[in-house]
Amino acid sequence: MSVSRRYVVWTVGLLVYALAVFHRSSLAVAGLAATERFDISASQLASFTVLQLLVYASMQIPVGLMVDRFGSRTVLTVAVMVVSIGQAAFAFADSYALALGARVLVGAGDAMTFICVLRLVTSWFPRGQVPLISQLTGNLGQIGALAAAAPMTWALGQVGWTRAYLAGAVAGLGALVVLRLPLHDSPEHPHLRGVPMSARDLVASLGASWAQPGTRLGLWVHFSTPFATTMMSLLWGYPFLVTAEHLSPGAASALLSLLVATSVAYGPLLGWLVGRHPWHRSTTALVIVAALATVWGLVLLWPGDAPMPLLVLLIVVVGAGGPGSMIGFDVARTSNPDHRTASASGIINVGGFTSALLAVLAVGAVLDLLTPGEGGYTAEAFRWAMATQYVLWALGVIQIVRYRRRIRSLTTREQVASGSSMIEGDGLLTRGVR
Repeated sequence: MSVSRRYVVWTVGLLVYALAVFHRSSLAVAGLAATERFDISASQLASFTVLQLLVYASMQIPVGLMVDRFGSRTVLTVAVMVVSIGQAAFAFADSYALALGARVLVGAGDAMTFICVLRLVTSWFPRGQVPLISQLTGNLGQIGALAAAAPMTWALGQVGWTRAYLAGAVAGLGALVVLRLPLHDSPEHPHLRGVPMSARDLVASLGASWAQPGTRLGLWVHFSTPFATTMMSLLWGYPFLVTAEHLSPGAASALLSLLVATSVAYGPLLGWLVGRHPWHRSTTALVIVAALATVWGLVLLWPGDAPMPLLVLLIVVVGAGGPGSMIGFDVARTSNPDHRTASASGIINVGGFTSALLAVLAVGAVLDLLTPGEGGYTAEAFRWAMATQYVLWALGVIQIVRYRRRIRSLTTREQVASGSSMIEGDGLLTRGVR
């Protein structure tokens, strides 16, 4: 197998994933416009993203099973078609109900992409390169969010709602052509099919993945690290910066673009760190959560508007959340056999999107509670709304520590039973001396 072919396949998968991220993030800078277009409240605006994330999270386990059964190429094809139809419907929607239905399709198509690309990475790359390439996949895919920031702001202002969203839907046609030509499921097979399983076999396979403490640790790592990034980039970052911190629309869009660029920059660093020090993966995740909680505390407690350097620091630190969540997938990869990789990844992926859903919903609910009527959102209301993140961080940290202790306890018992020295790596047990 040529190295160039391996990277061509990965690049195609990455482009499809970036397109899905664009569709997912395209509402981030259109929140205020959507409020006017559909005449909706903050909770109703949040429901777009909540519903989209709910669909995404609920589909992760079924999608993982689909990928294990039918292969990445087939599932990615369906994903591009569904997400493009959803975005086209959103472009023409003129009512709240129709717009909600369109976002359901966007969430469903988006839900099928990332696990497919992770499976391609596992199939095409040597094991030693998988942590780094997986990190690069998650982070370079955020180029789609970058395209949904300043460019979408410009398009909404220049060509209007319908044409701006329709242009993104049309891009799916090109993605289908590119996808069907070079992308194969593995070096040996264009279409890699798994063994058909009965409902009982499917339940048993999922149960085996869930029984691995490393899978559960990966789930809580993915729950704890990315929701601040997702909440900011998908919906509430732009209104928070404009309304609570009184930035101009251009400055707010620039900071959201910086958020994406920062996330991309963290990818190679964390990929190298995880590959070099796998036994410190959960510790790395806890450090990221601590940094997030600290910088958000500084911003929320600052009297008046936070200074620009502090807001830039906030964006730079929040940018680590998305790459940090990829640690959970690496824990799952080293805790499960190859034939359960996609389904285990599906379990992991539920975590981050569940926490993001809860964060988006909580912010909208608090805003509506503290700013009833037509008066608009206040800076004080936004500060209380953003403080709801601490509940999710506390829950995540408790669970990470809980399952890390469980894995280390199992490791110690295996050491005693085998009479050998072993290194605990959050689910990866490696013989040798530390």
